[in-house]
Amino acid sequence: MFYLIYGEDAPDSLALRAVNRPAHLARIQALQNQGKLLLAGPCPAIDSADPGPAGFTGSLIVAEFASLKAAQEWADADPYLLTGIYAKVTVKPFKKVLPE
Repeated sequence: MFYLIYGEDAPDSLALRAVNRPAHLARIQALQNQGKLLLAGPCPAIDSADPGPAGFTGSLIVAEFASLKAAQEWADADPYLLTGIYAKVTVKPFKKVLPE
């Protein structure tokens, strides 16, 4: 089943994002290599693909896991959470309907 993982950024975490981005992306790339990633990306703080110093408000990952517990454990080990970039992480089951 797919699970939605939404991490909400802590205030003033943009510099930490840059430092921890390679480790964060490596974990997501591993999901993609396993064929489990549906989509992933950040949420710009302003209406721009490149928000510059405005930064981001969070990130969304939708990926396949064996269970909600497995998805939560994966999310709990994210470098963005462990280093304080994410102030809060929400994990929920996700049912993909479209596109087919």
